[in-house]
Amino acid sequence: MAVSVDGQQVTFTPPAGAVGLLGDMTDWHKQPPIPVTGGPVTLTLPRGAWVEYAWVDAAGEPFADPDNPVKSLNPWWPYPRAAVVGEYAKHPLWLLPDAARRGTAHRLSWPGEVFPGTRRAIVYTPHGHDPATPTPVYYVQDGVAFYRTGRLAEVMDRAVEEGLASGAVLVFVEPADRNEEYYLNDRYLDFLRQEVFPRVEGVHVSPGVRGLWGASLGGLISLYLGSRHPELFGRVVSHSGAFIARPGAASPDGVIDTTTAGEWLLSELARTPPAHLRISLDTGTLEWLTGPNRRLAGLLADLRQVHQYREYPSGHNWVTWQGALPEAFLFMQGR
Repeated sequence: MAVSVDGQQVTFTPPAGAVGLLGDMTDWHKQPPIPVTGGPVTLTLPRGAWVEYAWVDAAGEPFADPDNPVKSLNPWWPYPRAAVVGEYAKHPLWLLPDAARRGTAHRLSWPGEVFPGTRRAIVYTPHGHDPATPTPVYYVQDGVAFYRTGRLAEVMDRAVEEGLASGAVLVFVEPADRNEEYYLNDRYLDFLRQEVFPRVEGVHVSPGVRGLWGASLGGLISLYLGSRHPELFGRVVSHSGAFIARPGAASPDGVIDTTTAGEWLLSELARTPPAHLRISLDTGTLEWLTGPNRRLAGLLADLRQVHQYREYPSGHNWVTWQGALPEAFLFMQGR
């Protein structure tokens, strides 16, 4: 048996060749693997948790549990497997059938100017959309992942068809180098203003209000730019925002620091509150960014900022973010 669950006690039985266990419980590669000392590894985890894990061999290489077929929405590595502590709750919108009336996807491609290479975006307009009517527009970082894996457009279609929300235009913007573009980089705003806005606004939408939407580093750049530019943005959605960050915090070989850089943006927002923003924050409780997100949500509460904050019993992954999308969309667009 690969994994057994008894209440909150989760027992991982190592396969042949396993010397360590890593996963959400070790923040994957940010902490050392839990050593295997001749028998199963038992952990106490939250009820209803979705936990992802892998085994490590003697050479330090992760590998998938051969006895567990349960995979996850993990686009980064092939080896994560999942265990559920009871039942991981799904939002009611995800339990509905696909919407009968769906929006339309418009695919864009152009040669990059601010950043090199071919740039791509998907502009998703809601069913019955009139480009001349002022409509909220959200610029979504990590666009392909939010469109295909997160299925944000499907969430909107279902919410609109159920009469729970009004439609918006979703612009799924794909990065070239997300670490460079999203780590507190003001040039990303230049990219949006010079290359993305002109191809969307006045063509596919007359923007009523602009929002920024992202996960992890995408959440960081969304809140960073949204908070600094009230003339451009009125809404921000961040899932598991990578709020351990500081301008210029990188190793000599250019690797950005998301573990020891401190919470610079928290201090900035305390000094200059983003009163113009409507903000939705959420995070998993099995990730290294839980604390920074809680502290930022606490600051927003102290400031009496218009916001919502939600937590999910899972890690830094697309199961968490896909599960969070309905409430984030309803907070922004709900009737």
